Amino acid sequence: MSYVPISIVTNPQQTPFHPTPPRDSTFHPEDWKILSKFWYPIAFSSDLTDKPIAARLLDERLVAYRAEGRVVVAKDMCAHRGVPLSLGWVEGENIVCPYHGLRYGPDGKCRHIPSQPDGHISDRLKICMYPAQERYGLIWTSLGGGHEPFPEFPTWDNPDFQQILPPSIDIAASAGRQVEGFIDVAHFAWIHEATFADRNNPFVPQYAAERTARGMHAEYISNVSNFPKRMQHRAPADYQWRRVFNIELPFTASLTVDFPEGGVLSILNAASPVSARSTRLFVPITRNFDKDQPLQEVYDFNRQIFEEDRAIVETQRPDDLPLDKGIEAHILADRSSGAYRRSMSLLGLGAAYSA
Repeated sequence: MSYVPISIVTNPQQTPFHPTPPRDSTFHPEDWKILSKFWYPIAFSSDLTDKPIAARLLDERLVAYRAEGRVVVAKDMCAHRGVPLSLGWVEGENIVCPYHGLRYGPDGKCRHIPSQPDGHISDRLKICMYPAQERYGLIWTSLGGGHEPFPEFPTWDNPDFQQILPPSIDIAASAGRQVEGFIDVAHFAWIHEATFADRNNPFVPQYAAERTARGMHAEYISNVSNFPKRMQHRAPADYQWRRVFNIELPFTASLTVDFPEGGVLSILNAASPVSARSTRLFVPITRNFDKDQPLQEVYDFNRQIFEEDRAIVETQRPDDLPLDKGIEAHILADRSSGAYRRSMSLLGLGAAYSA
């Protein structure tokens, strides 16, 4: 399926955001405030119609919908009696609460109360709206105002590349642990032996990893093929596979793999922190080769790899991603992990940070 790139940004409040964690937040309050500043995906573009859908991000309950073509994201709670607006419906550009029929416009203000059509509407009848963007086949939002840079995935809009959007994956683990696993190169032979790697080839050549203004950059070259096991015959015997990892803090990472004959595969690992220890993973993929092949094979291969990762990440202890160097031991292959953790520390997150 091909997705038309759309970018819609809305911040109807036009006032500074002062986000506060929900009462049932599983994050440390200061960590939550830092994490809330960034952009995260909460749904697929294809799922968003004029029917509201519920989502959850950083323990905040959200409602997302289209109102006359505009993407809207808001707190999923009517200001009148606290009923989830995701149970309601959309009329024109308004969302309607199913309990008493109150209608809220895209600026969050109540525009109509059926039981008092000519009465005064209190300024308190206003729902909290969040900025929204539609990119890479996904709906993104930021609870803290959306002022941080948006994650980049340039090949998605490149006409030479095929756009692939596999189903999301729910992981009972922290987003930080998942992202760190995605950039880990020493686990290939042990976790992905059934899909593409070789347990008899566990060696990790030296590679460089560095912190960047937005996260981490690492380039890794080895002879471990990225073709599925059933397609390993397509890999030249002496081919050196170049993998480039980039992290945009806190939980978005990309991997670009150079395939033989000029092929390029790019994967966006967009880990959305539902709660401190619950993650919904979205994985947009692009490639400039094999574009005539069935997409189901890509979905199946991608799912198998991330299920292999999920099975391990969900067992890790501590659950949190430790930013204190003394909490866990380290090996030479952990250069990318070390750069990522140091970058996370510079955000001001706690040393025993939970997410």
